[in-house]
Amino acid sequence: MGSFCDIYNSEGTQVGSYPRSSPLSIIPSTTMKTFTSALIGATALAQNVNSSPLSGPAGLEFPNVIGLMNQTVHVSNGGSAHCVSGTVKVNATTDKNLKFAYNLPSNQSQVTQTLVSLWSSGGDGYLKSLTSGTQRVTGSYDIEATYCLPAGENSKTTKVQLLTHGIGVDRYYWDFASGYSYVDTAAAAGYATFLYNRLGVGASSKEDPLNAVQSPLELEILEALASKLRQGTLGDRAFSTVVGVGHSFGSILTQGVTAAYPKTLDAAVLTGFALNSNGLPGFGLGLNAAIASETQPYRFSGLSAGYLVAGTPVSNQIAFFYDPGFDPEILSLADASKGSFTLGELFTLTHVINATSEFQGPVAVVAGNEDLPFCNGNCSSPTNILAGLVPALYPEVSEENTATYVAPAVGHALNLHYAAPGAFNFIQDFLKKHNV
Repeated sequence: MGSFCDIYNSEGTQVGSYPRSSPLSIIPSTTMKTFTSALIGATALAQNVNSSPLSGPAGLEFPNVIGLMNQTVHVSNGGSAHCVSGTVKVNATTDKNLKFAYNLPSNQSQVTQTLVSLWSSGGDGYLKSLTSGTQRVTGSYDIEATYCLPAGENSKTTKVQLLTHGIGVDRYYWDFASGYSYVDTAAAAGYATFLYNRLGVGASSKEDPLNAVQSPLELEILEALASKLRQGTLGDRAFSTVVGVGHSFGSILTQGVTAAYPKTLDAAVLTGFALNSNGLPGFGLGLNAAIASETQPYRFSGLSAGYLVAGTPVSNQIAFFYDPGFDPEILSLADASKGSFTLGELFTLTHVINATSEFQGPVAVVAGNEDLPFCNGNCSSPTNILAGLVPALYPEVSEENTATYVAPAVGHALNLHYAAPGAFNFIQDFLKKHNV
């Protein structure tokens, strides 16, 4: 947990470093602002140079990437992948964002009451009283992202996994720390990965947290990224296979893409997601969502009260972790580096879930046994809750083309538990078995 990863610009010059355990370390709030400013400044020095492979630590070569601005290079936490980070411009439009008869809150008391009303009604009743139709949202958005290729003999792969994180974290959920890196496991199995910060997270564009940052627009952004990877306009090659892998809200978006655009993805891996929503109110209230700019002003200053984070480390544990299945230091790190989410996302959380008979690719459903929001704390008893998802949402996907995995002693944040490697390996084996 103590080693650092150097940051290099596209000319091979070191411009900074960050803890290899995460993009942010467990450091006091008094020094976090200085660290974050230095990191942002270092990133701004990098140039988008695509004429030759980038050189980085110890002379390692990194992919010559197109479509990413302000590139920096680094290795994954376990060292199995060579990565290039930057910002990609995505044009996206939707006519399906919801319109709400609701004014953004101006203080924490109003935020809290909104969420109590939302979750105590099970969501539906309160939202129906607020919803007043749909609206068109369109724009050109900056999406912060990382593109990773396997080190060594698998570096020429034409298969990529597109990783979409959930609420309360950022893209480094997929490459969180050594031993907790999905990116490393995928690289060892021969896959490239593309992980990104959803709209409103990290350095991705901060749009209206009620009207713009909703699931329908984020679905369109995800589809656009997948199409860019397949077309070869993002990365360093055109990928013949694009697998969508999501967690929680990221799984909802991935599932939504398979329904709205059934030809975009070759396979879907849905983690931290099932169709049992009995635990969502407990999750939502336990999250104790707080105004981001007031909770961590050194990270979120300037954001409106519609941008939220998990309130405290205890809130994070209630919503995402299961004791004794995690390292307390990982929880501390998760709270220090927690990602923002918006009221618009909470209001449209499940809005894009749709059944489809057109998508017939392999589908895997993976969750921690003690997942709170989608299993109400028990995914396996008296029956495997995960097994009901594919028949309900993918009626044309054969039984041979799907599988489930329930990770023992694991809460909602699957990747941040001791048992995460078992789930990571299951997913790679599933994809290999189905030749994707």
